[in-house]
Amino acid sequence: MTDFSAQRSGTRAEAEFAEVLVSRSDIARLAGVKRPAVTNWERRHADFPRPVTVGAEGERFHADEMLAWLSGRTVAANAVRPGEPLGTTYGDRFRAGLAGGTAGGLLRAVERLAGPEADRLRGPMPLDRYLLWLLYLVLNQVVEPEDGLSGAVDSFRGMVRDHDPSEERVPRSLLTALADTIGRTSAGSGEEARAAFEHVLVLWRDAYAREGGAFFTPPSVSRVMAGALAAVRPGAVRVHDPYARTGELLVAYLDAVTAQVGSALPGVGGRVPEALERQVAEMNLRVHHGRALRLDEGPFTPALGPCADPPGAFDVLLTNPPFGRRVEDAAPPPYWTFGPARRTEFDWLQYVVSRLAPQGRAAVLLPAGASFNAGAAETVRAGLVEAGAVECVIGLPAGLFALTGVKTQIWFLRAPDPEGTTDPEVLFVAGEHLGHQLTRTQRALTDDDIARLVGEYVSWTTARAAGRPFPGTPGLSRGVPVPDVADHDHRLDPLLYVRPLGAAPAAGSAATRERLAGLAEKAAVLHARAEEADAEAARWLRRYGL
Repeated sequence: MTDFSAQRSGTRAEAEFAEVLVSRSDIARLAGVKRPAVTNWERRHADFPRPVTVGAEGERFHADEMLAWLSGRTVAANAVRPGEPLGTTYGDRFRAGLAGGTAGGLLRAVERLAGPEADRLRGPMPLDRYLLWLLYLVLNQVVEPEDGLSGAVDSFRGMVRDHDPSEERVPRSLLTALADTIGRTSAGSGEEARAAFEHVLVLWRDAYAREGGAFFTPPSVSRVMAGALAAVRPGAVRVHDPYARTGELLVAYLDAVTAQVGSALPGVGGRVPEALERQVAEMNLRVHHGRALRLDEGPFTPALGPCADPPGAFDVLLTNPPFGRRVEDAAPPPYWTFGPARRTEFDWLQYVVSRLAPQGRAAVLLPAGASFNAGAAETVRAGLVEAGAVECVIGLPAGLFALTGVKTQIWFLRAPDPEGTTDPEVLFVAGEHLGHQLTRTQRALTDDDIARLVGEYVSWTTARAAGRPFPGTPGLSRGVPVPDVADHDHRLDPLLYVRPLGAAPAAGSAATRERLAGLAEKAAVLHARAEEADAEAARWLRRYGL
């Protein structure tokens, strides 16, 4: 006979369970109950399987007999785990554990390793490095569980060492312990496997952002951008994110297309600023959509370096580029057709528009100040609006990012029409009041909020394509003719055009807008300087292994 503790995870036919012996503690763990519950079952039920004595190891039970008994006992409705349907039996849990680890075990294991046990296990290792290792081990357990994790440790250690020599000081014993824990745990479903990876990814992004000043796209915002583009540009073949960060927007876009029945998945690609983010983005795409693709690396703004993006135009382009920085001493690139761009966001806007196919669409996440900043920004903004390149601006609530309260907007763009746009119009959606509080400082859009924002843009594009006027939604959206936008100095702040329900016209609104524009400009400059200082400090700390 074989003791359960000597069994490794893997698939086995149910007939083989007769060769497996389990202890009372094994039964409790696999059935998802406390240890005393097994003793109570044994005392109260005469048909409970009889144990056998296995030498010095004490009493053990035949796993096939225990499985048959537990299969007749249904888990109470108030004890069902997330993801388990009503009617689940203790035998279902027990069988899943025997076949490949505890059902639902992978998510719970990474929640424990990335949460309560993280500080104890990592010791002096930086939190972002520890979580990066955990992320990589979860990836391998999800996509290549049969290969084991010992070789994966050496492979990934070599990749990390390439851009951080301090990796040599990470104790091998810690990595082996993490690999052993993850390697002995399996996911109950593909959905759970992806949830486990996503749980660690979100924690890593927050820890990495604190050290490097990066602001990753909030999941709810990714869903708005991706869902809207997937709906208005069906059948897209080439999809690209020129500043992909950890691939969150590409994953969200593929999720949105997958949800469309009968839609074929497009070819996706992207560019990231550095090697570490590239590795994480490639992991993300592989776990969620099985895409083993290699992303390119490039500068933080196209004007400051040779463009690494593939040639040709894109059907869909979506991105969350860096903002608030100045583009100093950059020679005007060919795509600056709407005016000089001395701030990164206006360099990105012109670059994105230049890379769209004739019927292409883009979504760019920008700071709210981009919609009303003056100077060169106003010149670029006016040129984009008059060319019909700006379709829609959606205002988002503050506090969506984990590490900053900056207000943001989504700009939806299209390729300019060289023959001129008939009856041009810009859709404004004022979503600043939406969302719910996640923590004291952070908000998120609900599923209903996401559906409302996407629905306004889709309804507007549908009406425009059919030659119908778009009525808008009071307090939320309004289509505004371009001449009216020009009368407001081409400002694109949705709150300028969509009055909240019950709100009275604001006195002195022009003066207030001017004051807010100046404050936003100053805040963006200070924000950029702080971000650059944080990133530089983080680079020096990493160089010394801190």
